[in-house]
Amino acid sequence: MITNRIIPCLDVNEGRVVKGVNFVQLRDAGDPVEVAKKYDEQGADELVFLDITATHEGRDITLDMVQRVAEQCFMPFTVGGGIRTIDDVTRLIQAGAEKVSINTAAVFDPNIVKLTAQRFGRCATVVNIDPKRVPMNELRARCKNTDSPVESTIKPGYGFEIHTHGGRKPTGLDPVAFAKQVVELGAGEIILTSMDGDGTKDGYDIEITKLIADAVNVPVVASGGCGSPEHMRQVLTETRADAALAASIFHYGEYTIQETKEYLAKAGLPMRMLEPVAN
Repeated sequence: MITNRIIPCLDVNEGRVVKGVNFVQLRDAGDPVEVAKKYDEQGADELVFLDITATHEGRDITLDMVQRVAEQCFMPFTVGGGIRTIDDVTRLIQAGAEKVSINTAAVFDPNIVKLTAQRFGRCATVVNIDPKRVPMNELRARCKNTDSPVESTIKPGYGFEIHTHGGRKPTGLDPVAFAKQVVELGAGEIILTSMDGDGTKDGYDIEITKLIADAVNVPVVASGGCGSPEHMRQVLTETRADAALAASIFHYGEYTIQETKEYLAKAGLPMRMLEPVAN
């Protein structure tokens, strides 16, 4: 049976795990290696590890940190932030990452998605898409990849636009059309992070998650806005998302991975549970 995945996300800034609201107001959440070890022991299915300021600051991700996580954790993990070229991808894979998450670079040079898939396989190639609701008149003026941007039914008069550089720059790209494009180029997974929901703990953006998950034939990881296991249940049952990503609820001890999985299993969702430890 295919199980739904529960994935903690480590946003890293200056060597520390942090968490904010709408990509700002960051507060400390610990050492990335120690936090990763904790989630590994708790039975997380995977880990996503994002250097959230590397692209904005024009620097590479810290390879030493990636290597230390790889040495001490046994679960698969994805690394993103500061990726600009296929050489950056290669260094991250060689440092121990199982997958790389390409965000800004995929927008400005989609060919990097194709090159990554050709060199390391579709399974290692993840594209992180950060959409935000913006007024339709602004979106139509900037729109590059579709004649008909998707309008929100929940917030009429607004559409979805991809942002880059940690959510700082609008791109004029419709996330649904862009998701289809990168999957055609070789992306094997989409991490969809709602900028409107990020850090709010008000729940995932069901609308955009459903639009993306229905549009592509690869796994979609829902991200942004998780405040409880119930929010995970909602996004995993009301959309075709394959996995739920969260940060705040895990980093600050509101819920453990095991508690979350038990809640979801009771709700009828297939979960990979920790094996009992033999006496």
